[in-house]
Amino acid sequence: MKTTQKLTLAAFAFLQVCFFTVKAQDVMETGGTKPMPAQWIDKTTGHKIIRLVNRESDNGSFYFNNTPFVPQKKNEGDLMVFYGKTSNGMQLFTVNLKTLKTEQLTDRQKVSGEMVCAKTREAFYQSGDSIFAVNVNTHKTRFIYAFAPDFKGRVGTVNADGTFMACVKATGEQEREILAKYPEKHDFFNRIYDAHIQHTLYVLDVNRKVLKQIHQENEWTNHLLFSPADPDNLSYCHEGPWEKVDRIWNINIKTGEKKLLHKRTMVNEIAGHEFFSPTGNTEWFDLQKPKGQTFFLAGINMKTGKEDRVYQMDRNEWSIHFNVTKDEQTFAGDGGNSGQVAKAPDGMWIYLFKPAGDHFKSEKLVNMKNHNYHLEPNVHFSPDEKWIIFRANFEGNEGVYAVEIAKH
Repeated sequence: MKTTQKLTLAAFAFLQVCFFTVKAQDVMETGGTKPMPAQWIDKTTGHKIIRLVNRESDNGSFYFNNTPFVPQKKNEGDLMVFYGKTSNGMQLFTVNLKTLKTEQLTDRQKVSGEMVCAKTREAFYQSGDSIFAVNVNTHKTRFIYAFAPDFKGRVGTVNADGTFMACVKATGEQEREILAKYPEKHDFFNRIYDAHIQHTLYVLDVNRKVLKQIHQENEWTNHLLFSPADPDNLSYCHEGPWEKVDRIWNINIKTGEKKLLHKRTMVNEIAGHEFFSPTGNTEWFDLQKPKGQTFFLAGINMKTGKEDRVYQMDRNEWSIHFNVTKDEQTFAGDGGNSGQVAKAPDGMWIYLFKPAGDHFKSEKLVNMKNHNYHLEPNVHFSPDEKWIIFRANFEGNEGVYAVEIAKH
């Protein structure tokens, strides 16, 4: 469909100038007033922040490792796919990063999935038992596949050229029964892990519309993510308490060859929240040796298989999620409150990191003290890498924001 959201006066003002050159006026405490203006300078950090999505109701950017961007064809502006709440539930939208114009992509029941293929210029999603893809420019929708009624699986990722998708299914009803009885993560997490329910990994051939089993094990298989460069390489994890699992795995969907990327070396060591660099050259992950004591971001070279880049940070700098630029020389983190694994007394910031030898040198970009970390910010670099995009609730509802990296 082709529904354009009605812009507020503040958003309309943005259309008069380029997203990347608009000048902020107000120096304010981020989240100190509700609502905040459309743009402001964080008084603690001196960095400019804008509300990137200017539509009513809740709006949410993607999880940190799901790339939401489709590049511009000429100079019309890059597009970012995001979720917005509507009277028909959460739906997919785009926002033009140059004009801030938003357009609705979907209007179906129970839309789910954060799967964008820049090559085909489509957002893939699931509604009920059916999978669709919608072109972000024309809004033309195509049907991909319908699962059998008893399959009860959900696709989670699409590969780099849009030819395969991946999903995982638990055998029987035990996992669903645990989730229904214990909806909170702290209640279901150990229970599902301890049950060692059989899980099966599938790939869906988008063009041939064929579903194929590629792996099965009595482990909680989760966190599916295709490489942004190699269409045959799928990352997945053994979910559960991170200190008990060798978590990060890759599998070649054509040959079935699988490998463990990082093996724990000490008691209570944890590795997780893995993500690929934009080029697919490295798979990065949060590394703690041991859990809650020393904090690193580590990278595995996808060509050599070696863990050849490891950067240490202090307790306050640890972040729930990280991200990285194309040249892998600049990193971002979304911080965390004192209830997270790092127990950081002053960790509620959006961070910029630069490697300095074997550790990170950090800069604080956004003061997140008025944000409730029950909603994880999930940082992304904008396509031109001049802004960091994140989600937050410091205005009282969920919104999508961008902080400019450079100061003026």
